[in-house]
Amino acid sequence: MENLSEILTFLPAVITALAGLIILLMSVYRTGINTIFGVTVVALTAGLAVSISDMFGPAGTSFYDMIAYGGVAAFGSFLVMAGSLFCVLISKDYLEDIGLHLGEVYAMILFASTGMLALAVSNNLIMVFIGLETMSICLYVLAGLLKEEKTGAESALKYFLLGAFSTGFLLYGIALIYGATGSTSYPEIAASADTSVLFLGGVALLLVGFLFKVSAVPFHMWTPDVYQGTPTTLTAYFATASKAATFVALILILSRMMPEVEGIEWQKMLSFIAIITMILGNLIALVQDNLKRMLAYSSIAHAGYLLVGLAAGTPEGYAGVLYYLFAYLLMNIGAFGVIAYYERNHALDFTNVNNYAGLGFKQPVMGILLSIFLFSLAGIPPLVGFLGKYYVFAAAVNAGMVGLAVIGVLASAASVYYYLRVMVFLYFREPHREFQLFKPSLLYRSSLIVLSVLTVYYGIEPILPSTSLVELLASFHSALGSAVATP
Repeated sequence: MENLSEILTFLPAVITALAGLIILLMSVYRTGINTIFGVTVVALTAGLAVSISDMFGPAGTSFYDMIAYGGVAAFGSFLVMAGSLFCVLISKDYLEDIGLHLGEVYAMILFASTGMLALAVSNNLIMVFIGLETMSICLYVLAGLLKEEKTGAESALKYFLLGAFSTGFLLYGIALIYGATGSTSYPEIAASADTSVLFLGGVALLLVGFLFKVSAVPFHMWTPDVYQGTPTTLTAYFATASKAATFVALILILSRMMPEVEGIEWQKMLSFIAIITMILGNLIALVQDNLKRMLAYSSIAHAGYLLVGLAAGTPEGYAGVLYYLFAYLLMNIGAFGVIAYYERNHALDFTNVNNYAGLGFKQPVMGILLSIFLFSLAGIPPLVGFLGKYYVFAAAVNAGMVGLAVIGVLASAASVYYYLRVMVFLYFREPHREFQLFKPSLLYRSSLIVLSVLTVYYGIEPILPSTSLVELLASFHSALGSAVATP
């Protein structure tokens, strides 16, 4: 009975892992791909429902304190499940169009989601390594699906080599931390930590491994090539679900493992990395004509904004990061989804912004949806992206890091140029030549509309009579405060 109760605390990952195995068997026996797609959607929906339920349940640890459940961990599971589900929903038509609508692709997505869930609920460095590597190996495979194209093969190889290199840093950091403290459990590490070179070196190497996964400067070089060479709807998966899992794991590490020891000033290091990440990501995005590379550098800049909340080092900052991850998931999947729709119209190369001239009037709904997502990414009110930036910058100000918040606001203001540039082409430029865009399927269109409605709704929610998400955010303040207080 006790084993069953522990399994229930990890139920979303159990669901996705079992569904992945079932889909592999279904592929062997040549089950119809639409049935496989249906099983994937049902599994992810069930995992999402369980994650939402866990957010309002008790919090604690299980499996000999290897994983956490409830509170922040449950919200991390919710982000992974929601990101995976929406990416699968918009992938069906796109994968059919490029000839990659295969059962194995959905199995890899489910196994990658299992690794992300393990990472997001980790309470032990061994669990971090297992989750990170399970996720990464599946993502390497997905990055190389377009193996017939040069960019696809290059992106997969670069991602694999640099990913393996970063894994070496991560594993060596875990070994050093274990050598310094005699444990891999977050609370026990916090209780035994000191300012020895062994411990500080281990923490530094551990953070290098994480900063690579979130595309922070100077560990960002793989991001634009991988985003460009990966099928677009799967790029959305890379940019949202995996980033959400990694940032949630970082929050748990910083709040539960990093002790308040004099001489450990990791907030200053994170502040410096946040600054160069925000500045460099936005500066290079300004000159990109390829939309997928532009969104790649944009995602680097957004990683910098998220690091601002982590640098604050307060429950308010961590809660702001969680909210921002939710906002980023909605608007980024939506933006990649609209670009994937245009890509499927083979009249022109629709990864190039110059070919978007006049498209806003050919399919008005898709033009409006892309405008909503880009406005939100730019942080323009009253959309959810504005609130996400407000929460992380406000946390930095309240933590006494006014300069960091000011740099973040200025960097965000600079990003408006390259987001609005796309809309200038959509509505204020004449088309290169006449062609007809096809009508997207009901499933595809509905998924993007739901994302856009959520992007608008959660942008205005604080001024509505019922503010459920804001109240939930306040509960995360309390939960994280407890996490910090009881290492």
